Amino acid sequence: MQEARLDDISLGGCFVNTMGIVDAGEIISIEVELPSGEWLALRGEVTSYQPGIGFGMRFTSVTQDEEELLRGLMS
Repeated sequence: MQEARLDDISLGGCFVNTMGIVDAGEIISIEVELPSGEWLALRGEVTSYQPGIGFGMRFTSVTQDEEELLRGLMS
């Protein structure tokens, strides 16, 4: 497990600021702590990788409940 910070979050994906190493095309899961203290698990595909900075991720298989939590996080 690696801690990270999310930037540019949208319903379609986000940028994950992390020192972790990933490969473009890799399918990964992340867990996001919401302001309520709940955890939101998201799955997606790595779309780009910048060593030492982080990676872009496109969400896949987002449920309607997860989408509602994402909307709350974006507002």
